[in-house]
Amino acid sequence: MNNIWLIIFIASSLLLLLVLLRNRLSWKGVGSFAAHFLLAAAALYVLNYSGVLPGEQIPLNPVTIGTVVVLGIPGVALIMGLQWLVI
Repeated sequence: MNNIWLIIFIASSLLLLLVLLRNRLSWKGVGSFAAHFLLAAAALYVLNYSGVLPGEQIPLNPVTIGTVVVLGIPGVALIMGLQWLVI
């Protein structure tokens, strides 16, 4: 059963790569997403280590960075609120 999932994963990855390579427009989107991802990671890093949010640490992982990429500054507030409610 695991081999079937592995084959499906490899085939879908290859098809996605084919679509990305054929369309130049998609490279623009991938580049834009990568730039936003790096800027969001840098912003979270600065917030964590500058002392702007005393006593609060936002983990740098793909989920938190992705939230900040999609939502921007309200994403940081969302993560802070979730941490405040859960912890």
